[in-house]
Amino acid sequence: MKIAKPLFALLTLLLLTASVSANELPNIVVFLSDDHTLTDSSLYGSTDLQTPNMERIAKAGMTFDRAFVASPSCAPSRAALLTGLMPSRNGAEPNHSRPRKEIKKLPAYFQELGYEVVSFGKVGHYAQTPEYGFDIARHFKYHEDVAVPEALKWLKARESEKPLLLFVGTNWPHVPWPKAEDIDPKTIKIPLTHVHTPKTRAARAKYYQAIKTMDRELGEVYDLAYEKLGQDTLFLHTSDHGAQWPFSKWTLYDDGIRTPMIAVWPGKIEPGQRTDAMVSWVDILPTLYAATGQTPPEELDGRSFLPVLLGETKTHRDEIFTVHSGDGNNNVYPTRSVRTGRWKYIRNLHPEYKFLSHVTNVKKEDAYWPSWENKAKTGKEAARKVKRYLERPAEELYDLEADPSEQTNLATDPQHAETLDQLRGKLDAWMKEQGDQQKVYGEPTLLNPS
Repeated sequence: MKIAKPLFALLTLLLLTASVSANELPNIVVFLSDDHTLTDSSLYGSTDLQTPNMERIAKAGMTFDRAFVASPSCAPSRAALLTGLMPSRNGAEPNHSRPRKEIKKLPAYFQELGYEVVSFGKVGHYAQTPEYGFDIARHFKYHEDVAVPEALKWLKARESEKPLLLFVGTNWPHVPWPKAEDIDPKTIKIPLTHVHTPKTRAARAKYYQAIKTMDRELGEVYDLAYEKLGQDTLFLHTSDHGAQWPFSKWTLYDDGIRTPMIAVWPGKIEPGQRTDAMVSWVDILPTLYAATGQTPPEELDGRSFLPVLLGETKTHRDEIFTVHSGDGNNNVYPTRSVRTGRWKYIRNLHPEYKFLSHVTNVKKEDAYWPSWENKAKTGKEAARKVKRYLERPAEELYDLEADPSEQTNLATDPQHAETLDQLRGKLDAWMKEQGDQQKVYGEPTLLNPS
């Protein structure tokens, strides 16, 4: 007997839902921070900024030392998270762009299993958030900072028996940074990549204040999640990319793409664990889906790292690929990279372009970049850092074991020609597989205009 395709699909879905309902589905809570550089937290080595809630939560679960986003700007990073596909395949390449409508989004996977899928705050890219299909999407406008307290209020009052997948996205520490009320600028250690000026120190104090707010909100959401939802709750914290500092956001250096990630699941994830497994943001969707007992679709770019969480394996990926396609006319600088455990290869598709960004272009009263330019007029080291930010070679190669801050480009060193060639080949093959068109978005600024 032949069954019409729509009817067969409906029956399959009903059978799937019934089989899943027979088992206890875990609640899932994901807390996203916004523009947070991993090393700017005590959990990841900072000695001048304490993030006590990150540390407390890490003690209850697993900390990832090598988690990476797919792209270091907000919209493509979040689109990759919510589709399980890299930017070239989901269509959201430059900042402010959207994934294609026909692509299945994260909420749909879980709604089919009977979940209520809810979003508070910046989860998608601001007003794009409802387009992903959440059952509830609230307080997603730019720096709508009531989002986290409203999420807490909603969760406290929730009475539904349905399993819950809750995303809470704080706007911190995204700019504009708040006044530094309980941060002493004198205690701040200026990073190696920064130019030391009073403006830099003052800006970092405000940035630290924003991180403290994020850390507090993280703790509040974590505590209420387990108080309200019980122990069979998978909790995940991570950030969409690094902060709005030079050599961080909009770049493929580790300060731009390497991100905090902590996972807690009492009784499933051994507490107090740290892992070197390399994972990508595209892996989050299939991992959460696998945590419900399902098999993630093979057509996704992401792969479940649930076996890492459960202690069944210590490794996940051998390479991490990342892309950046620009941010309006403020940043027209497409780049691609491949990173292994030891090596990072970056390909700057148009080295004839000047690297500009909101850092260099936004000249507000408290902007720090003008102070870098002024110091570069007389200081050699400041001049080197400013020049390095604005001008990039076609290729960059870094030995991350010897040079974790990515200061010495080995791309022209004959001793590393074989490594360079291998990584070129890996990136070429991956870009071809992805259908990467290497498109330029926006109007570039040339280093040497004719």
